[in-house]
Amino acid sequence: MSLPADYLQYPRRRYGMDHDRYAWSMLHTRPKVAWPGGARVALWIVPALEWFPLDMAGKPFKPPGAMVTSYPDLRHYTLRDYGNRVGIFRLLRSLQARGLKASVAVNAAVAVRYPALLAACVKSGWEVVANGLDMDHLHHAGLAAEDETRLVTTTLDILRRASGQKVRGWLSPAKSESFATPDIVARAGCDYLCDWVNDDMPYAFNSAAGNLTAMPHPCDIDDYQILINNHHGEDDFTDALVDHFDVLYRESASQGGRVMAISLHPWIIGQPFRIGALEKALDHMLSRRGVWSATGSEIVDAWRAGQEA
Repeated sequence: MSLPADYLQYPRRRYGMDHDRYAWSMLHTRPKVAWPGGARVALWIVPALEWFPLDMAGKPFKPPGAMVTSYPDLRHYTLRDYGNRVGIFRLLRSLQARGLKASVAVNAAVAVRYPALLAACVKSGWEVVANGLDMDHLHHAGLAAEDETRLVTTTLDILRRASGQKVRGWLSPAKSESFATPDIVARAGCDYLCDWVNDDMPYAFNSAAGNLTAMPHPCDIDDYQILINNHHGEDDFTDALVDHFDVLYRESASQGGRVMAISLHPWIIGQPFRIGALEKALDHMLSRRGVWSATGSEIVDAWRAGQEA
């Protein structure tokens, strides 16, 4: 039985993408990117400070790290809390010892519940990236525009007031968006977005409220995916980060600067038996010449400057 003639016809069918959020292109065809000081790889470390309510509704789905057992799921709740009370400080010390910067993705609820924690991150020079209200308030197509706008503005108001920073970056909880999320985020004053995982480099992203920059924030090499979801061991995590970095570093020799983005969850990587796996990978990266430790905003600014040159 053959398909009807109009089966593959729809209004936006054309070469490239079926939307106008960005211009379709292959990475290897784009102009080379030059990082400050002739660096080959920008190292972008993004720890996440999340709050999972004990009585999560889990609608329209449960995000990674959500409560698992019947209420009250204290086993998983307290493990997540471990990250915000213990693990994050172990991670902070590891990065400080290596002179590395970070952009910390923060739920607004964390800033309210743990103000001293956010203050410690800011004091350490970390950039704050908005990570939504909490892990039970997801952005999705079933959310009314006015409700989503309220979520975004409330989140940013809390984080900007608590951190004293402009808060330029946005990462949706669980990377979940509605069709309007980029427009709402841009309208609220953010200028880079971390939800789309379709590239290794920043790229220009269109919104109804102005231009954004989409930042590479891969989920396949983060600690949750490898250690929890895939049930791999700590050596596997180290190997994945090293292998990922080595390919980017090799490409940078002929194709221009690259971004090595590492997404981390303190309740996972901040465990005593796991922190060494991250440190081994970082030490490998730092043994190479031309590695630039940068915040998301610094990477965005350098990338944009190169596009305008």
